[in-house]
Parts: sequence; C-alpha cells; structure tokens
Amino acid sequence: MASTFNAARHIAIEGPIGVGKTSLARRLGVVLDAELVLENAEENPFLERFYADAPSYAFQTQIFFLFQRLRQFQGLSQPGIFSNRIVSDFIFAKDALFARLNLSDEEYRIYMQMYSQAAAQVPEPDLVIWLQASPATLLQRIERRGLSMERRITADYLQCLCDGYGEFFASYEGAPVFAVTTEHINLIDGEADFSALIKAVTSFTGRRGLLDMADQSATWAAELI
Repeated sequence: MASTFNAARHIAIEGPIGVGKTSLARRLGVVLDAELVLENAEENPFLERFYADAPSYAFQTQIFFLFQRLRQFQGLSQPGIFSNRIVSDFIFAKDALFARLNLSDEEYRIYMQMYSQAAAQVPEPDLVIWLQASPATLLQRIERRGLSMERRITADYLQCLCDGYGEFFASYEGAPVFAVTTEHINLIDGEADFSALIKAVTSFTGRRGLLDMADQSATWAAELI
C-alpha cells in the first residue's frame, strides 16, 4: 500500500497554540520543496484586543480569521495554481473549533451560517500531522517566543484548546491524521527527532496514527485517536 505521506499533495500541520506548527511546516516545506500556506495571525487587527478582552472581541477576531483562511485556501482546488506539493500550518476546519471555544451561543449560531458556506469551498488536506503537548509545555514555548499579546494566554485556556482538539479529531472524518507527541522531542533543531518523524510518517498507510517518542515507538490504528 502506498504511503499516505508520499501520496499527499497537501500536508497540514495542526495543534494548539505554541506546539510548533509553523516551524515544522517551514522545515517540511524545505524538505519537500513545497509551497507554504501559513497563518497570518499578525494581520488580524482584533487579535491583540481579543487576548486582552475575549468576550468583547471574540466575534470580530473569528470572522476576520474565517475569511482570511478562506482566501488562503480558495486557490488550492484549482489545478495549475499550486503545481507543487503544499504544506500548511493549519486546516480550515480549525476555525470552527476556535469559534466554539470562544463565541457565545448566539455569536456561534451566526458564525456557523457563514462558516458552512465557506467550508463548502475549501478542499480537505490529504494528510494532517497533529502535534500534541501538555498545557505546561505549551506555556513554556509561548513564553520563549515572547510575543507580547500572547502573555495573557492561560494554562486553563490551553487546556480547553487541547481538549477541543482531542474532541475534534475523535470525530474528524476528513484526511488521515498522524498524531505526534512533542513533549520529549525537538522537531525543529533535532536532526534525529526530525528523521524519526519522517521515517514514521513515511511508513504510515492508515487513517489514524501516533508517534510517541517517549518510548521511541510508532504505531497506527483506527482506535488510537
């Protein structure tokens, strides 16, 4: 059976804030000579205000991200526009995950009317690499990168986000998902760890996979996630 990784035209990296999505996407992009599709969070004029006062700015923040992400992905389904492989640091469906966490019920109802129309225009990736880490580890990584607007992110919010990703991928029926626990590895500067990831994901042929470097093992089965 052909490797899911080798056959994938669009590989998406997903996971909570601070887990290393963009850094891994950039490294994979170089290795695969792929086009990069990266989130441009700094372009969202509401994001800093959201971190300071989430209830007041969640809806504006989410709507901006929704249409920004739609524009980024609209060309992916058109042959010839992206002739190379594609590596992105998000999937479009993550927008609704964040909306459910951050919006009121009434805001979410309005949001979903727009999201359902937008999502119909966006193709699924061919493979999702889901990076995982504990809230404590995520906080440490967020602190190290030192973005001022992220200083208000709490461990409780990160726990909700990690739980949200777990629930989302438990019922996700789109692309195959290969999960990677990142607590004990360095995928950005660690050559051995990055090589281990490439070896494991290249061998992956199923719908659900897991690479747990704590015990240097790679396994895959539908019930893993």
